[in-house]
Amino acid sequence: MCSSLIPHGKRLVQFQKGHNFSVSVKLFQNVFSAFSNSFSSVASSHDVSIRDGRKGNNFTVSYLIDSLGLTKKLAESISIKVRFENKANPDSVLSLLRSHGFTDSQISNIITDYPLLLIADAENSLGPKLKLLQSRGASSSELTEIVSKVPKILAMKGDKSISRYYDIVKEIVEADKSSKFEKLCHSLPEGSKQENKIRNVLVLRELGVPQRLLFSLLISNHHVCCGKEKFEESLEKVVGMGFDPTTPKFVEALCIVYGLSDKRLEENFNVYKRFGLTVNDIWELFKKCPAFLGYSENRIIQTFEALKRCGLCEDEVMSVFKKNPLCLRASEQQILNSMETFIGLGFSRDEFVMMVKRFPQCIGYSAEMVKKKTEFVVKKMNWPLKVITLFPQVLGYSMEKRIVPRCNVIKALMSKGSLGSELPPMPSVLACTDQTFLNRYVVEHDEKLVLELMAIFNQDRIS
Repeated sequence: MCSSLIPHGKRLVQFQKGHNFSVSVKLFQNVFSAFSNSFSSVASSHDVSIRDGRKGNNFTVSYLIDSLGLTKKLAESISIKVRFENKANPDSVLSLLRSHGFTDSQISNIITDYPLLLIADAENSLGPKLKLLQSRGASSSELTEIVSKVPKILAMKGDKSISRYYDIVKEIVEADKSSKFEKLCHSLPEGSKQENKIRNVLVLRELGVPQRLLFSLLISNHHVCCGKEKFEESLEKVVGMGFDPTTPKFVEALCIVYGLSDKRLEENFNVYKRFGLTVNDIWELFKKCPAFLGYSENRIIQTFEALKRCGLCEDEVMSVFKKNPLCLRASEQQILNSMETFIGLGFSRDEFVMMVKRFPQCIGYSAEMVKKKTEFVVKKMNWPLKVITLFPQVLGYSMEKRIVPRCNVIKALMSKGSLGSELPPMPSVLACTDQTFLNRYVVEHDEKLVLELMAIFNQDRIS
């Protein structure tokens, strides 16, 4: 990476050579290659379930809400990955997990992290795997803790692979508890993919990368953890930039820096500089949103040009980009489609430009979501369309958690004449915290009305 482009910062403590791993080679050999091939049977079941269509999706969402207590939003997200039309199989999976001591909270976390487990064969696949781990001496608490942290272990094929991978995770979990991060293996071939991956993952753990991020790297095929010199060089740069190892941004930044060649980095810098950004500006934006530095030159130019075609001048495009570098995630077509959506709802082109300048995130929202929220606040609440132009942040608020419950309270107050004939300003209702909203519109009334308003506020609200 070009040294002139790298910001100066604190240097990483030198990596120690000759790592003293403590678990024998038999614990690890073939575990990673086995893991990469472990999902075929479950994936084929998933392909069948996807074809079930919307009917299966609706049932899946209801099941996840009723059986696991998940929010509607989370259940809908999970239903994209797995669908089923009856409860027989998922019920058998949940029953099996509960019989092995998993709590409802652990089961919810497992299914959220690995939804395909719900369509696995509980009797012939999952049950034998859990019994295998128990036969190796895993206590009930160890078993539930480790499987909860890495549920994909139950997707692996082969008793030896499952056992070896379980042991790796167990070593890291135990090291966390004792604060002793001894290296896990001393006899893997030096420089091999397995040896490098284990060593690099443990280096990250010693820096403070949490388990939830660590295990995702451990089981991934991302090359960032497979190298040696380049890994150490990339890690030193990311630490030197001041990224917090306990955050997802740290891992994201490490992957971006590792994957960028000097040539690619310089090309991207030159594109941003042509639009008026300085080197310091670019690094500051990288700290804010590491992914933006990984976009191609064509993608960067297309996004900037698309925003200009919408009516923003070059300085305004730059201002939008500085506010929200993630706008690069939106393709040229998505940006133009977003403008058509807003114009179709009655906004003028100038009003769309104003909203993008004030709240750049709005260009990434789906047409369905924009229409749903706009129609609710305009048709159901009678706020004028112009209010959204002045306060586009409303499009970023949750319908279930904020917009609907608060607006229902306001409608109830207006029906009783408690607010007069005019609606309160939208920001006054929606921009504040829940407690401020309740203090402003609920608690000042008599006890009977307060109880009625709180019931309305909590009726359909998802916490």
